[in-house]
Amino acid sequence: VQLQASGGGVVQAGDSLRLSCAASGRSFSYSVAGWFRQAPGKEREVIGAITRRGDFTYYTDSVKGRFTIARDNAQNTLYLQMNNLKPEDTAIYYCALAQPRLKDRPLLKADEYDYWGQGTLVTVSS
Repeated sequence: VQLQASGGGVVQAGDSLRLSCAASGRSFSYSVAGWFRQAPGKEREVIGAITRRGDFTYYTDSVKGRFTIARDNAQNTLYLQMNNLKPEDTAIYYCALAQPRLKDRPLLKADEYDYWGQGTLVTVSS
């Protein structure tokens, strides 16, 4: 499985961006997916996660109401819609995919994921 993230860029506070993550292979629709980010000098943190069927999502408190995770299993693509961006959202954003598991639930820890995209940089200016 390979993941290719795209859509990052430089925006102003209050703007929106949509990140995409294209997955290769046949296991995408059977796998829980997530988005993480890492700001300069900080540890990688979870933004949110989505079940394999896309019927349940989790978001960390700092992005609730502003970010939305979605997936298109027919297109093997994961999305992160980011609205009302803030300077503190500046980070490298990573998509991640877990190997298929029996339970379909959001995964919130980095070590629960098996495949990672290369990261895409989002810079939000004030």
